[in-house]
Amino acid sequence: MRERPLVVQKFGGTSVGDPERIRAVADHVARTRRAGNDVVVVVSAMGRTTDDLIRLAGEVSRVQPPREYDMLVSSGERISMSLLSMALADLGVEAASFTGSQAGIVTDTEHTRARIVEIRADRLREALAAGVVPVVAGFQGVSTARDVTTLGRGGSDTTAVALAAVLGADTCEIYTDVTGVFSADPRVVPDAHRLTRISFEEMLEIAATGGRVLQLRSVEFARNHHVPLHVRSSFTWEPGTWVVEEDESMEQAVVTAITHDTSEAKVTVTGVPDRPGIAARLFRPLADRSINVDMIVQNASIHGTTDISFTVPKLDLASAVEATAAICEELGATGVTSDDDVARVSLVGAGMKTHPGVTATTFETLAAEGINIDMISTSTIRISCIVRTDVAEQAVRALHRAFELS
Repeated sequence: MRERPLVVQKFGGTSVGDPERIRAVADHVARTRRAGNDVVVVVSAMGRTTDDLIRLAGEVSRVQPPREYDMLVSSGERISMSLLSMALADLGVEAASFTGSQAGIVTDTEHTRARIVEIRADRLREALAAGVVPVVAGFQGVSTARDVTTLGRGGSDTTAVALAAVLGADTCEIYTDVTGVFSADPRVVPDAHRLTRISFEEMLEIAATGGRVLQLRSVEFARNHHVPLHVRSSFTWEPGTWVVEEDESMEQAVVTAITHDTSEAKVTVTGVPDRPGIAARLFRPLADRSINVDMIVQNASIHGTTDISFTVPKLDLASAVEATAAICEELGATGVTSDDDVARVSLVGAGMKTHPGVTATTFETLAAEGINIDMISTSTIRISCIVRTDVAEQAVRALHRAFELS
């Protein structure tokens, strides 16, 4: 039985962006310790270190083997963890840095987008028992084939939540450059407000539809393992947004947030024969290339054929078009087109489950703005629309006003 509460604190790249920021983080960790908590720290690479490493790789070679890419970009977090451990030592707090592999984070063998399969946290438990603050490099692990792997963009969030789950932490604090989760991107909607408390389900939808505060996989991990998340700013240290289990006592706004995402592209396969098994054969090559397909719309069948449109990450567009074009002749489809000038605008809110009229208000609002909708997708607490990129921010502002979220 642990005598002291355990807090996992994750600090993003801007939070440890320079020596002054690292010292400020060390002071905050020390304060958390003095308040009677045990602390495990997870850090990202300093500032734009990862981007600089990726740029260097591009300048050195057009061929970047995934194994070597992971070895390169994982080095940024090692710099942060070492410097923060030194800064803590300067404050009289004993700390020890751990790479992902030293922390026992075991992943699958999928380089650049590995998934955690197991955490062997014995060394971290030993450090905590000895009164030492473990400082863990986020974003990385070691594969079952004993190679260094990385967890993909935002992977430090997943590292922190996974460690909180396996160590039985009381809370996981995610420190970033914003003061919490907002009703819309404050850069697009200046009067957007900070949410005090939201459910895991709402946060999952926000993360999946363009909310950039938390990585989707980290929220999934937190929900599945019942880890309360507290999103806070490392610049103000003020209380932020709690992401917790849904509670009947929680106020459920009809719409909680409006999000937008310009990182997706649309692929349309035309003249697809409308018979059983065709869709399965169409999407299997995409799955085999690890391409994540999101929104899917199939038109009504006309004369035995239909068109199927779907969205994929822009980074995977060329591969998606290549994969679908290769199977078109086999399927008897007439062709493939793509469009990377699209954006997704979404409304998220647990209150949608019990409040009719949200869909009608959404479409009326966009129509009044002269905004055409290319695709529509819904869940019980989300409505997503694909629109042209140049009107996405206009759509966000209009919907934010229509649902009185200011």
